[in-house]
Amino acid sequence: MNIAIVLSGSGVYDGAEVHESTLTMLAIHQEGSSYQCFAPDVDQMHVINHYSGAEMKESRNVLVESARIARGDIKPLDELDMKDYDALIFPGGFGAAKNLCTFAKDGPDCKVDAEVERVVLAAHEQKKPIGAICIAPVIITSLIKDVKVTIGSDPDTISAIKTMGGEHTTTTHGEVVVDEDNKIYTTPCYMLDANIGQIYAGASAIVKKIINSK
Repeated sequence: MNIAIVLSGSGVYDGAEVHESTLTMLAIHQEGSSYQCFAPDVDQMHVINHYSGAEMKESRNVLVESARIARGDIKPLDELDMKDYDALIFPGGFGAAKNLCTFAKDGPDCKVDAEVERVVLAAHEQKKPIGAICIAPVIITSLIKDVKVTIGSDPDTISAIKTMGGEHTTTTHGEVVVDEDNKIYTTPCYMLDANIGQIYAGASAIVKKIINSK
């Protein structure tokens, strides 16, 4: 299986969560499948100093920052044609809620980046599996509405998902919620208090579910 991974920058507070991203890549490799990373060529919502937690007075590009995680092997999201891939996966991190959509600012009224919307709806129309980790299920729920997902157990995010029309299942580490009708696969990872081993359990579980899907 050839899987497209959509990144949202580099670093949990303003981009893609590095552990979730790299462990997803590892899980795909260990299952004998391949992946290609993509990211939108847009400015980040803002830049966070990951040492102090403070916002920085500078701007960064989502594609350029995502290339750090992908070791340069990345393509602009507008080049992603889902006809060339068997599945689509979104790692989490606040970038998913800040750069791929506006959920961090607008909650259930969020807007989704146009290229993200295009590839999600294309994968859905082609009945290809879509995986979303951590906070990323809010993107899928915003676009598809009537979908079964999990973000773990955070009550505010669960409420927002229900407002958007989604059905939420509370989960813990390594658990995957599968919406068979929509071919949507979600797992909480760092939406829960977690160590890196638990993140790998979630990434491995969701990748296996996707690869073994019919």
